[in-house]
Amino acid sequence: MTGRELQQLIVGKWGYSYDVQLRRIQGKILVQVMWRYLEQRSFPLTETEYIEHLNAIAGYLEAWGGVEQVQQFIQETRERPRLGKAVSIPIELGDLASEWILED
Repeated sequence: MTGRELQQLIVGKWGYSYDVQLRRIQGKILVQVMWRYLEQRSFPLTETEYIEHLNAIAGYLEAWGGVEQVQQFIQETRERPRLGKAVSIPIELGDLASEWILED
């Protein structure tokens, strides 16, 4: 998956190029689709910076084997990003968890 493909997946579902962040919460990795989006005047990134950011996220998803998980979740969810509430997509790392998550 590339950053552009991730953007197309998000735009296809929700109509805007929403920001995407990776978070580690309580030992779990979450992909969060945030409420800010590229088409807003106040969005802090240029389109080039946004695609570079999504390329980095897509790279992690590829390394973790999480691309299909994200695609399926986005296709099936009824949630949508809204002010103050991100759509959180849990990534199941399986045997890779020990390689990517260090305990506090």
